[in-house]
Amino acid sequence: MKYSTTLIKFTAVAAMAASSFFAHAETTKITVNGMVCAFCAQGIETALSAMPETKAVFVDLAGKVVAVESKDGIKLNPAKIKKEIEDAGYDTVKFETITQTVAQFKATAKKGGK
Repeated sequence: MKYSTTLIKFTAVAAMAASSFFAHAETTKITVNGMVCAFCAQGIETALSAMPETKAVFVDLAGKVVAVESKDGIKLNPAKIKKEIEDAGYDTVKFETITQTVAQFKATAKKGGK
């Protein structure tokens, strides 16, 4: 009986820890029109990286997408991201939340996948 109670407590604590670990960061993938060169990518990356809620940014020029990861516990504001990109002179086409971190997305993009 004591073993099963301990196991149940351990499982509950592990589940809470896992859910809080995976719930911390959010990554948004944005399809962007108008990016044609490295200078374009750098401008968008600089603007989005300066936002206080941003942890990481990756611009995939070939795929015409931008991935933005939030800092832990902070939700990204799509309207604010859209404004930054459009103020830099580019059109946003599609926003979606993805399960990958920016580092994972970058690794996938460099292999040619999306």
